Amino acid sequence: MNKRTRYIVQAAVIAALYAVLTHLQNLILPGSATWMIQMRLSEALCVLAFFTPAAVPGLALGCLVFNITFAAALPLDFLIGSLATLLAAQGMWMTRNLCVKGYPLAGMLMPALSNAVLVGWELAVYIGGGFWLNALYVAIGEAAVLLVPGSVLYFALKKRHLAGKLFNA
Repeated sequence: MNKRTRYIVQAAVIAALYAVLTHLQNLILPGSATWMIQMRLSEALCVLAFFTPAAVPGLALGCLVFNITFAAALPLDFLIGSLATLLAAQGMWMTRNLCVKGYPLAGMLMPALSNAVLVGWELAVYIGGGFWLNALYVAIGEAAVLLVPGSVLYFALKKRHLAGKLFNA
């Protein structure tokens, strides 16, 4: 398989995983992946951006697919939520080698930062509550997902050398 095809396939698989996992979470725990206090467990997939650049468009596309196919999503979320995920994944890819004792802490916090600003603003527009409160809630949810299940996924991929097998890294 050539590099371009591999890149497209990886991005598509990551997008599909993100969208399906978010829908599944919302089905099992309604509202936990949406609104002001949210913890999208699918955001743990952002760690894939440390291993392949295909995760950057894949995660953004997966977020967009979920937002478009989720009945309660509002039009602004199509753009803002997807942009926040795109910026977070790009930031993670760019900081993948910036580690503290083998742990990419700065990269792990990129989703909390980008989503806090963009999604926090969006929620303030749609549901009120003020920007800072919304940003804080979004940042806490993102950080919790990335620092706990995201870290587990990151170390599982690293320690078991799965990243190289999956992404030819």
